[in-house]
Amino acid sequence: MRKIWILIVILMAGCASHSQQDQSQQDQLQQESAESDSADVNDPFEGFNRIMWDFNYEILDPYFVRPVSLTYTGYTPRFIRTGISNFLANLDEPASVVNNLLMGNGGLALTHLNRFWINTTFGVAGLYDAASQGGIAKQDERAFGDVLGKWGVGNGWYFVFPAYGPWTLREGGDFADGLYPPLSYLNFWAGLGKWVFEGMETRSALVSQESTLENSPDPYVLTRDVFLQRRAYKAEVTDEEAVDEDQEDYLDSYLDDEDDF
Repeated sequence: MRKIWILIVILMAGCASHSQQDQSQQDQLQQESAESDSADVNDPFEGFNRIMWDFNYEILDPYFVRPVSLTYTGYTPRFIRTGISNFLANLDEPASVVNNLLMGNGGLALTHLNRFWINTTFGVAGLYDAASQGGIAKQDERAFGDVLGKWGVGNGWYFVFPAYGPWTLREGGDFADGLYPPLSYLNFWAGLGKWVFEGMETRSALVSQESTLENSPDPYVLTRDVFLQRRAYKAEVTDEEAVDEDQEDYLDSYLDDEDDF
């Protein structure tokens, strides 16, 4: 199960490209997120969540998470970082196989299965992404919470926790992904290490996008709305008739935080 490090989703909400066209798309996305219908958001603890947001954004990130992440990515050789990222991503493939089957995505399940056995064998336990070199591209992972969403279970209450960041009750179902190998072999400390290494890579990659969040009139609302949009997209519960395909492609390209590692 892929964990979400502090501010991963926060900063993903403000990701921007270098072109003027993408900047316009970003502004449109930000405006629509901030003006989204509050009836679709189950945030009864907003007061508490905003306090946690302030702690994460104003204290924990600038004084700990950001400098630690930049130190790791700045001084660790690229081939070592890539090997670690590949190895950790490979651990998630079996869960995505099962969850895609439960969602009715047989083709994606087969892709994840092929990636797992190829990278585990020819990729030396996943350290090398041999599957991508063979034309089997990495796909977005699926967690059990996405399965629940696919079959009608709502997000439930929205929370923001210290260090962890955004979370919904439905994500509690993701614990099921750790009940079978290889994730079931990880003890607490190994699982924590996986979370930390993945988070440092993603946090570092988003440094160039920080200004967008800082310029948002309400970063908390923007983050919450984009986070919930992403959860809906992964669970395949988006109303296709109401979706702007260009905007969805734009959003997905930046929220797919591990594709470059």
